[in-house]
Amino acid sequence: MASHPYSRLPDYANWRRAVSRVAPGELDPMVEAPFRFDAGARVVTAGSCFAQHIGRFLKAKGCCYLVTEPAHAIVGPKARDVLNYGLYSARYGNIYTSRQLLQLFERAYGRFVPGEDVWREDQTVFLDPFRPNIQPLGFNSLREYEIDRARHFQAVRDAFENLDVFVFTLGLTECWRSRADGAVFPVCPGVVGGTFSPERHEFVNLTVEDVVSDMSAFIGGLRGVNPGARIILTVSPVPLVATAEPRHVLVSTVYSKSVLRVACERLVQSFEGVAYFPSYEIIAGGFASKNYFAEDKRSVTQEGVDHVMAVFERHFIEDSPEQAAMRLALQLLNAQTDSSPLQNVSKAMKLMCDEEALDFDSSKDDVRRKND
Repeated sequence: MASHPYSRLPDYANWRRAVSRVAPGELDPMVEAPFRFDAGARVVTAGSCFAQHIGRFLKAKGCCYLVTEPAHAIVGPKARDVLNYGLYSARYGNIYTSRQLLQLFERAYGRFVPGEDVWREDQTVFLDPFRPNIQPLGFNSLREYEIDRARHFQAVRDAFENLDVFVFTLGLTECWRSRADGAVFPVCPGVVGGTFSPERHEFVNLTVEDVVSDMSAFIGGLRGVNPGARIILTVSPVPLVATAEPRHVLVSTVYSKSVLRVACERLVQSFEGVAYFPSYEIIAGGFASKNYFAEDKRSVTQEGVDHVMAVFERHFIEDSPEQAAMRLALQLLNAQTDSSPLQNVSKAMKLMCDEEALDFDSSKDDVRRKND
């Protein structure tokens, strides 16, 4: 038999051995991570709704999940959930796009000040345009908002400067921005706050070049304040709730995820210490022998999350004695409670998914208007 480059392929490079003959729930498209971290590494997470799973998992596994913006002392446990403390390392809410992430970094370090930096709903309700859901009822005064924003930016700087590993989940390419200065919002103005104006706001759909440029600038900025920072990029498998493009939402979803995936590949090839984790491929690829989407064909089931995080743990987390001891302690703690840190995740995700507000029943809205 003639010898050729395909004669001695490793198992992971052969579809039959790596995909079609793999037992359900065992698909692992990760070959070798460029780095690993142990329980002592300070990890910060950010990104779209799906990124919330990663933070919860790291905490449940006893990793050093860095939280630089804890709840105020006067805020009770229930209020912490309502005010969205602890979802991420700092209270920045969901960061869906590369442009949002770069913008957060630049604002935290005083390099960019948006013109539209507060939404005044009435005399005593002020919303943060870039974190509209972190305080659903808004701030009671402009002064309260400004104090909280300054505290938030300090927490963001603390996170960036002290992290060892940054895990970022890219979710969307579609976004809305200010025509005046290019500031981007997590959700279209007018959906959960503010007032939409075609004269002041415009739709933009980021390209591969846009995402690569944004992320390259962010990585450069991050390593300017934290030279040893390592980065794990992943793409959210959650489809778009709605699209502003004049086409089917499924087509827009495939476009967005394709752009993000290609951009991640270019970034990994361009930067040392930047890894890609294939959560998108495991869930949305349709090759795991199981359907990991719920009935809405959008929400990821707990079984899917467990599969993704098992692969993440296998390749990125060092199994040190400290890690094993923490895992045992957490298992004992969870056994005494009604639910583990990884349960009820879909409920928590819906609580803090700004994008969900784009999905409404127009027939019910028509009835509401007639009754007003």
